[in-house]
Amino acid sequence: MKIMKAHKYGDHVDTDVIIPARYLASQDEKELASHCMEDIDKDFHAKVKDGDIIVAGLNFGCGSSREHAPVAIKASGISCVIAKSFARIFYRNAINIGLAILECPEAAEDIADGDEVKINFDTGVITNETKNKTYKAEPFPEFIKKMIDDGGLMASLRKKS
Repeated sequence: MKIMKAHKYGDHVDTDVIIPARYLASQDEKELASHCMEDIDKDFHAKVKDGDIIVAGLNFGCGSSREHAPVAIKASGISCVIAKSFARIFYRNAINIGLAILECPEAAEDIADGDEVKINFDTGVITNETKNKTYKAEPFPEFIKKMIDDGGLMASLRKKS
């Protein structure tokens, strides 16, 4: 398991904050990634490294149903989002494009910005290496884990063909 750096945000981070509407004309993942979270964290794109995670509060991804939001997050290098809860449509869109997301209120509350974290997706165990604490999220069923590993729903379906 790789150690990942946490980037922490609060409750009700909506899709307009994740990727501002002024960039929705683009379908280019790199372009979307370059503007991810810029309205609440202007340095997000510069400080995120491949494999880092986002940790957030309640209702992450609320707002519109645009798929651009999880695409921008994944394309920025984020490997997983841990939150207290997710907006239902964001949750499904994230799975569909292969972005791992875990609901774990205790981890979302306790992990701080900059903490180093490990995630075991097979067991759902989240380890905060900085604080030497563990938390338990519900692991994905095998078919969803495979879909995420394959890069999302469409990539998974192409592999089956």
